Amino acid sequence: MNSAGRRPNEGILTSKIDIPVNERTSLVIGLSMTTAEYNADNPFAVAAGPVGGKKTGKTSYVLCHQPKSFDWRVRSAAAHAMKRLPDACFVEVCGVLNQIVQLS
Repeated sequence: MNSAGRRPNEGILTSKIDIPVNERTSLVIGLSMTTAEYNADNPFAVAAGPVGGKKTGKTSYVLCHQPKSFDWRVRSAAAHAMKRLPDACFVEVCGVLNQIVQLS
């Protein structure tokens, strides 16, 4: 929870094959998402696309250097407004994350 008492936005790294595991364990790996414009120059931030609602016209960024594991049931997590990243963006996010943690 941030200082304003709200939970920050997070994108969940998962694939459809992982969903039964996520459902049973309720544990997921998430990456913070933000619309802060200074992330346009952040080498660890990937532009996910435009957002709507109160932030229409802003770009949403996935912060690849902030992976977190959490229990989505305990946090009462809900789907992000974007619902899903475009496939090319998801691949880019995984690539940047892999450079940081060297998974493969």
